[in-house]
Amino acid sequence: MIPPIFRTVAGNAAATALIGTGPVRMFPFGQAPQGVELPYAVWQVVDGEPENYLADRSDMDGMTLQVDVYGSSGSSADDAAEAIRYAVELRANIARWGGQTRDDETGRYRVSFDIDWLTPR
Repeated sequence: MIPPIFRTVAGNAAATALIGTGPVRMFPFGQAPQGVELPYAVWQVVDGEPENYLADRSDMDGMTLQVDVYGSSGSSADDAAEAIRYAVELRANIARWGGQTRDDETGRYRVSFDIDWLTPR
């Protein structure tokens, strides 16, 4: 039920060149440590369902993930988002480009996008 987004991104040199290797700064939503180095990304499952069959149990789960990438500048957030997109797009489909915002309180820039991912059981 959990798509291999972390393993996929962590295995891509272009992505880890931007979001690090020790640790890879890609966290499940709500689990990014306080004060984490920028850029970093968080992800969460926002929708999903099994591929149901009448004659047998499902062998595949389909999920939509939201990925939010944070950076110290718009370009650093964009670059990291593009690297993550490149890392996953041979395994999943980009479904939506979300907004680009800047948080007034923290000064962090955010890029958001959704990924549709089919995960075999």
